[in-house]
Amino acid sequence: MREILSQRPLRFVFAANMISMFGSGMNSAAVAWYTLKATHNEMALGMFIVLQTIPAMLLLPFTGVIIDREDRRRLVMLLDALRAVIIVTVSILAFLHRVEIWQLYVMNTLVSAGFWMFWPTITALIQELTPEGQFVQSNTFLLAGVQGGWLIAGAVVGFVYDHIGLAGVLLVDVSTYVVSFLCYFAVRKGRHIVMRPEHLHDDLIAAENQLERFWRDIRDAVHFLRGQRAVVLLGISWALFIAAMMMGGILTPSVADRVFHGGARGYGWLSAGWGTGAFISALYVSPVIASLGGRRALAFSMALLSASMATAPVSHFLFLGIFIYFLMGSGRGVAGVAMNSSLMEMVPKHLMGRVQNAFNLVGTSLQLVLALCVGAVAHNVSLVAGFAIVACVYGASFLAATIPVEAPVPAEVVAKIP
Repeated sequence: MREILSQRPLRFVFAANMISMFGSGMNSAAVAWYTLKATHNEMALGMFIVLQTIPAMLLLPFTGVIIDREDRRRLVMLLDALRAVIIVTVSILAFLHRVEIWQLYVMNTLVSAGFWMFWPTITALIQELTPEGQFVQSNTFLLAGVQGGWLIAGAVVGFVYDHIGLAGVLLVDVSTYVVSFLCYFAVRKGRHIVMRPEHLHDDLIAAENQLERFWRDIRDAVHFLRGQRAVVLLGISWALFIAAMMMGGILTPSVADRVFHGGARGYGWLSAGWGTGAFISALYVSPVIASLGGRRALAFSMALLSASMATAPVSHFLFLGIFIYFLMGSGRGVAGVAMNSSLMEMVPKHLMGRVQNAFNLVGTSLQLVLALCVGAVAHNVSLVAGFAIVACVYGASFLAATIPVEAPVPAEVVAKIP
């Protein structure tokens, strides 16, 4: 752990992520709560997820290539700046009491489009900055910071929303983007690009136009995945995991209000339970992965998430709900570190953006279908049935993580294969 924290660039990256995720967590919680209270309809929350998915599906095939070609630090800074401009515009409308649901939809769509480029970029940047053999430790700090930010955000929104409202929350989010931008500015100087292996630099590549180069970049990623069954199964488990996890934005506000009757404070307590579990998991995730291995740790986490999701809406008491969300947050923390670390170990650095985005594209496509189904079922059938659907998706992720595979070829070996 000390070796990771001794790396100045990584310290700034971890700080930036925690600060940024604090603002994003507040934004997400406040917008979800505002929408539910304005519409009293889970399908309206489901529409938020749908609108997050559409731009991601359009952009993901292209952004992976951009991430692998450009300076990842500068990409993150650009994304922070653009999202801050979008959110400050809506916060002004909220202060003037002129904000409407459709404007929140537009803000959410644009910010989410940025997020789906941000997350694979920051993961690739951390892989680039982390010394070999230290991926579990660096991902532990990354996820601890991310979940620590969400932990604080969930609690803060639940207890201050009635005092500062949506406008105040959005303004806090904007300020965190400014601080995050400055942290990334301090990571390093100059333009840095991850170079391809030497055998990929030849006269044919030099003679290609941009379109030909783009398609070759896509083919390189597809060719890599064809020979890496372990990576593909890990990616399927990841896609199912992120699709299911995003359904929390639909179900958590409703279970806080309809089952636990806790209002905004209840929503804050559930969010704090999730964030606390994820944050505390940083204390034991490294020995768990060292003992079980990445895939077994991932499988155990998916099983825990599935069982917890099935029991959350029938627990009836808020303190039980908080404990169940604590368990889910813990499972999320271990799963995130296990997945990211395994990908960093198995995928060459010059392919990381494209490989991640291939799995993210599958995950967002599933997210589109899930959002419509979960929102409709939770509103028209029962909240318990909506939770059950998500529990089944986590179960499918568990199955993908338990299918036997041969030992994967390390990324540094794959990178040298012509």
